[in-house]
Amino acid sequence: MLGMTEVLIAAAVMAFIIVACRALPFLFLAGRKPPSWLGFVEAYMPAIAMMVLAVSSYTSIDWAAPARSLVAAAAGCAVILLHLWKRNALVSIVGGTILYLLLSALPLPV
Repeated sequence: MLGMTEVLIAAAVMAFIIVACRALPFLFLAGRKPPSWLGFVEAYMPAIAMMVLAVSSYTSIDWAAPARSLVAAAAGCAVILLHLWKRNALVSIVGGTILYLLLSALPLPV
């Protein structure tokens, strides 16, 4: 277990890294035209990041417990269906999260 000093040091290092990652592009691209590949990254990186998060969230599911894994699969399908219907990431993520929380609160067999 980390002590308070270690936690504060870790938080400060993480904050510095986040600020540096956000500031570096502005420092490197100041006064220049952005490279052409940056348009591709700008257009597709949010979808790629969401896909990585979605896939990685299913790795921690215990697929041997069918009731609990069905809850996660249903919520994932709800996110997909809501996104296909509304084309709004916020609506689909919030809707899937609410469905997951509601279904996981049900008394399911383990």
